[in-house]
Amino acid sequence: MTKLDRFFAPLLLTGLLTAYTPLAQADMQQGYGDTSYTAAPLIDKSHQPTTYGGKVGRKASSAFANLTTSWLEIPKNMINTTNQSNVFYGIVGGLFKGVVNMAGRLGVGVADLITIPIPTKPVAYPVYIWEDFDVDTTYGEVFRLDTTEAPPAKPVAVAEPAAPVAQQPSAPVVDHSDEYTRDTNRTLDNYFKKEMMK
Repeated sequence: MTKLDRFFAPLLLTGLLTAYTPLAQADMQQGYGDTSYTAAPLIDKSHQPTTYGGKVGRKASSAFANLTTSWLEIPKNMINTTNQSNVFYGIVGGLFKGVVNMAGRLGVGVADLITIPIPTKPVAYPVYIWEDFDVDTTYGEVFRLDTTEAPPAKPVAVAEPAAPVAQQPSAPVVDHSDEYTRDTNRTLDNYFKKEMMK
């Protein structure tokens, strides 16, 4: 075995083990007895490709992105771990966590690259490392087919023209402000006379 093989074999093994981590372990880390969530973050279905070409294109782009940007896991995890705890643990623990997640992204990228023609769901979340930089990378189910279908075409509703409404003659506006003013003046005059008589 060459020195290069001794370096990449454990790295690849670590990446594959990270990618195949059971979801039960993720459940224990996520919450405190709350099982009302899914193990992998929900994906917005409105932006997901629904055609075969779109799914394969998304998979190819995520495979190349994971292979080329996996090294960004190291600074990402150092920053996130520092923000969650302290600087010393952020540098040491974040470095180790970043190397493990980098190997995981490399493994996911290689697996996606090999299986490009098979439209599967993304394994690493967030799919691209730059998408939620503050969120820790998690790994979901592996080799699950993407069965999302195109939504059925909605029929276009044609609005019928509204029937013309016959306008009724409006009643003339009557100004009653003079009556109010006269009544108010009369009331104030009576009150003033009554108070002056005392």
